[in-house]
Amino acid sequence: MTVPLSGIAADPRAALLVIDMQYDFMPGGALAVAEGDALVPLINQLAAQFRNVVITQDWHPAAHISFASSHAGRAPFDSIALPYGSQTLWPDHCVQATRGAELHGDLDIPHAQLILRKGCNAGIDSYSAFVEADRTTQTGLAGYLKERGIDSVFVVGLALDFCVAWSALDARAAGFNTWVIADACKAIDLAGSLEKAWRDLTAAGVVRIDSADLTG
Repeated sequence: MTVPLSGIAADPRAALLVIDMQYDFMPGGALAVAEGDALVPLINQLAAQFRNVVITQDWHPAAHISFASSHAGRAPFDSIALPYGSQTLWPDHCVQATRGAELHGDLDIPHAQLILRKGCNAGIDSYSAFVEADRTTQTGLAGYLKERGIDSVFVVGLALDFCVAWSALDARAAGFNTWVIADACKAIDLAGSLEKAWRDLTAAGVVRIDSADLTG
């Protein structure tokens, strides 16, 4: 599917959603995504074409419920049952006001209108930029976008099979036309999570494109 980039750049109804481009998700970080830092130049190029950009930032309190260190005898990548459902446990990451939680220093999107911090609730994880993992608590992003007349969302960033996919699925569920720009994302791919993410995205009507599809 080809979408003219010039049309998107000039269209006030479209927004680019940049997910979690933070140091803890970069090589050497606490929850590194392979080659995550390689996305920064491409995301900068894409963002420069959009009038509307929203950036998300994982922003966990210490001892967050999703951290393996918060559960005696548990290790990172174990799964446990919580009141809101199954939870993958992660290494401590993106703790509020730490270096790992900072956005990558080379991210150059000065015109971004909103930085949305998620995962701030100590008792609920939040992959999605729209709805926390209890599938009830709203971040307010859907309302923010709709009140600004935005009806189309393009999603990039980290990690494709978790925060990117959940955000895209929730954008679609909220009624937005939704695209994932595949080459502007990287995945963790934990136990088949990448394949599952693409299957779920396709079933929900989220469109997969590459950055080259936005030209011409």
